[in-house]
Amino acid sequence: PAWDEKAVQAMFAHMGAINDDLAESGELITGYGLREPAAGRAVSLDGEGRPVVSDGPYSETKELLAGFWVLDCESLERVTEIAARVARCPQPAGAPE
Repeated sequence: PAWDEKAVQAMFAHMGAINDDLAESGELITGYGLREPAAGRAVSLDGEGRPVVSDGPYSETKELLAGFWVLDCESLERVTEIAARVARCPQPAGAPE
């Protein structure tokens, strides 16, 4: 499914609200959104220890890291509550869960 402008703005609003709430609660240490997979690079080493750079995205990829937060939470339950809220991010119809 395509991420049109409306879907992207809904996602930004959802994530922005989470950022604001985490900053207000004092739980947010840092967090960043990352670039799309096509802009990423994988670096490995060859048999001689030299870097080998590959680009993406890869058709076999099932997951990707779109961003991250570093939080200071009181409990695993609180972290799970936050993660569930993140998982409820709006997305285009037909997008995988």
